[in-house]
Amino acid sequence: MAIKVSENGRLFTLQTKDSSYQMFADDKNVLLHLYYGEKIGEENLSGLIFCTDMGFAGNPEEAGPNRKYSLDALPQEIPGSGVGDFRDDMIEIRHADGSFAADFRFDSFEILDHSYAIPGMPALYDTEEEKGETLVITMTEKASDIVLKLFYGVFEKENVITRAARLENHGETAIELEKMLSFSMDLMYENYEMIYFSGRHAMERTAERIPVQHAKVEIGSTRGTSSHHYNPAVILCEEGAGETHGSCIGACLVYSGNFVAAAQKDQKNQTRFQMGIHPTNFCFHLEKGEAFDTPQAILSYSGTGLTKLSQQYHEIIREHICRGAYKHAKRPILINNWEATYFNFNEEKILKIAEQAQKLGIEVLVLDDGWFGKREDDNSGLGDWFVNEKKMNGSMAQLAEKIHKMGMKFGLWFEPEMISEDSDLYRAHPDWAFAIPGRVPNHSRNQLVLDMTREDVREYLLERLTTIVHDAKIDYVKWDMNRSVCDVYSHVAAQSRNGELYHRYVLGVYDLMEKFLAACPNLLLEGCSGGGGRYDAGMMYYSPQIWCSDNTDAINRLSIQYGSSFFYPISTVGSHVSVCPNHQTGRVTPFRTRGDVALAGSFGYEMDLNKISEEEKEMVKEQVAAMHEYYELTHEGLYYRLTGLKKQDFMAWEFVAEDQSRALLTIVKTDAEGNMLPVHTKVCGLAEDKLYRCSLDQEVRLGRTWNRAGLTLHQVLGEYESIRVEFTEVK
Repeated sequence: MAIKVSENGRLFTLQTKDSSYQMFADDKNVLLHLYYGEKIGEENLSGLIFCTDMGFAGNPEEAGPNRKYSLDALPQEIPGSGVGDFRDDMIEIRHADGSFAADFRFDSFEILDHSYAIPGMPALYDTEEEKGETLVITMTEKASDIVLKLFYGVFEKENVITRAARLENHGETAIELEKMLSFSMDLMYENYEMIYFSGRHAMERTAERIPVQHAKVEIGSTRGTSSHHYNPAVILCEEGAGETHGSCIGACLVYSGNFVAAAQKDQKNQTRFQMGIHPTNFCFHLEKGEAFDTPQAILSYSGTGLTKLSQQYHEIIREHICRGAYKHAKRPILINNWEATYFNFNEEKILKIAEQAQKLGIEVLVLDDGWFGKREDDNSGLGDWFVNEKKMNGSMAQLAEKIHKMGMKFGLWFEPEMISEDSDLYRAHPDWAFAIPGRVPNHSRNQLVLDMTREDVREYLLERLTTIVHDAKIDYVKWDMNRSVCDVYSHVAAQSRNGELYHRYVLGVYDLMEKFLAACPNLLLEGCSGGGGRYDAGMMYYSPQIWCSDNTDAINRLSIQYGSSFFYPISTVGSHVSVCPNHQTGRVTPFRTRGDVALAGSFGYEMDLNKISEEEKEMVKEQVAAMHEYYELTHEGLYYRLTGLKKQDFMAWEFVAEDQSRALLTIVKTDAEGNMLPVHTKVCGLAEDKLYRCSLDQEVRLGRTWNRAGLTLHQVLGEYESIRVEFTEVK
């Protein structure tokens, strides 16, 4: 059992392979957080808490004359609002009398021999190979009939502990839930730095690092999506922690909407670490008998640096988040027509691209935006999910049949959550779009957002999507979402429920995706939101790969894919070889480099292959062959970042087979200088006592030698040039 309970059911120790998490319900029934870190025994660590009269730190009634006992100074699991803890709370409740108070005390616990599910939301699930365990702690509000259930899931092998919570109103009067995070954790004594991932459209997930001090470090999104601007995954690490040393705590939210993640030192230098749904524009009305569930947060600990932490997240997401026909099945190599044609295409152009792609070994043709309704640009047509047969010279089934006869699969682009005002759907149902009465709504990419909280909207979309997919025997769908959400108002929801709409929007999207995949179980669904605007673990529950960024520039992609790798498996990274000069940056990079960068992902092409040279066509064949050769290595192997956050003139990364029989190392030169200095890189993950041959010079060395001495390139790489190096076990 990974969950250990002692001291009459009041001390809880959660044990994974390498980590421990401990809580204690004290004699006042306050649930205290005692420890999260390197694996320990099951002894009660409440003696680590230093209690003193802090001054201006109030005392609950149970403390009596003891001024040293204060909620404002204790390390807690569930800090509530309005009852004496003046740090950031986890939960805020407005009662029927207008008061704000949330004082939850320990009541009971239950242990389950399986993982827990969250109604309407994604969460880690059990497999035949591994089942999780669950601790459910029930807390009761001190002065009202409100129950809080805390869920702690444990996956021992991956060193993962999950957190989620459920609030139930058992009282006679309604309450307003104005904030409820997925977890809060008070870490007593260490100094931490936070690593987070910021960005913008076409430049997502730039890794940044900042010390946690008394001024709060906070990131988040209020855009209705997890966003390009901050990713819902952060790391707290000890000062100076690196890839192979230092303690690190990761937190990854399994959610695709508004979120917040924060860390701050308090007056005792304890660090309060929190994550969950962003409280801005959030208010849930709960009548008697109603409940609210938070999204799941995935926590993981590494005592040996960032690499191990990342590998733990890669495995847990790959094995216990990603689902469906393509969870382990080999993903096909695709070509997308977007950068080849944009909206200017017809059947003839698409077939020519497909014919050339098929000759070069590419397996799927994806038809992007512009095939439906009145859609000749981005000003019209969204919502009218009917094939433009005039433009396509027939039905979608006819085009799909021609593609299939070539021996290729066929995919389509959709943007289900959006609507154009110039569309038949909007003219028939203007109330289906988010818009506040009396206000002209904001436009972004000339479109509005559909009210996904409405069942009739979701039913329409489900019928349209499934009909097209079934009629044309579509193999792949790219699900896009090209704007942020604002002007939030539903014409069917009570006005008192408006604070629920951002969250209910996300639940509506999840509901539609779940039903769509149930109706089309063999489909490969690739997520997208202008690239990486919804690149999160919640979406990965439905789409095992996500278009990582609209930026296809190979050099910019190094940073984007580097940041993505801290939490998300390489198999989830949508990455393509595109044309040069690049359409986003104007940069010219070697065709080989573009292929090597795209190989660190799902792999595909974004160009008209009829317009490239014969030499480049041969390179396509070589890249396609490399993808097949290294597929298992790149999609299921262990991933190592060989270059870090510090500026240098090359980037390098490595994949190592699970059995350590081979490894693939890639180097890209990002800068050039006169009188060039040598490129020397680390090598990681090889078995210490095995011999390995390096493909560069056929040198054979022990794994421990490669791991410690590294590799020096004796050929000079020019700016933006790349090289792949393979290490093969000598038996």
